[in-house]
Amino acid sequence: MANITIGQYYPENSIIHKLDPRVKLAGTMICIIVLFQINTIAGYGLFTIFMAAVIKASKIPFMKLLKGVRGILFILLFSVVLNIFMTKGEILLEIGFLTVTKEGLIKALYISVRLIYLIICTSIMTLTTTPNDLSDGLEKAFGFLKVVKFPVHEIAMIMSLALRFIPTLMEETDKITKAQKARGASFDTGNILQKAKSLIPILIPLFISSLRRAIDLATAMEARCYHGGNRTKMKPLKYAKRDAIGYALSLCMIVVVIGADKVFAYFI
Repeated sequence: MANITIGQYYPENSIIHKLDPRVKLAGTMICIIVLFQINTIAGYGLFTIFMAAVIKASKIPFMKLLKGVRGILFILLFSVVLNIFMTKGEILLEIGFLTVTKEGLIKALYISVRLIYLIICTSIMTLTTTPNDLSDGLEKAFGFLKVVKFPVHEIAMIMSLALRFIPTLMEETDKITKAQKARGASFDTGNILQKAKSLIPILIPLFISSLRRAIDLATAMEARCYHGGNRTKMKPLKYAKRDAIGYALSLCMIVVVIGADKVFAYFI
């Protein structure tokens, strides 16, 4: 839980922090689309240069972003191993009934890079955007869905509250873990089943605590007469010149990276 960066805001005076949340949402979606379209070294190389520039502009420490990657390390390793041994192609090594192929290694490398960049992209968005701004951005960006009676405001509020609860749950988990260790509990010994069983003294108090917090929050919102619907904003979102530049750079990135990827794939 300590390695999860999604939902944590990192205060800093950077150009990325000052961008409209709608620009950052669009930029993140564009990055995800690009990641699933590129398949060559040229494409990943140009995307890496773009991401390095964004990280530099955001002033977020690189190690802070890597903490989020450590949170999905198990999924990353599982995906790599699965692709190495399950992809058919030119055999490089045979280990019993398992075979390592050239195509499997390349596919595992590309998928692992994609997963890492997905976490970095989403982490940059949440680390540079407060939950309130992110909620307002989502509501504005998908406001057109109100025409078909889609509950945009309610969905945006749910996502905002979920993001707010992530750091709280992390802190609560840390407290419960330390309390259980002080009582002699061990979470690092035994086989997989024993380790899973040892998590029960953490999960049950965490679940109860989460329910209590949710009930308290619901009571507080009702006491303040919150009922959703049309609401005014103290600080309504407004586009600035830097936001137009942000959109333009995002569109340039998708054209240049995907274009270079297709050209490189054509000539090799």
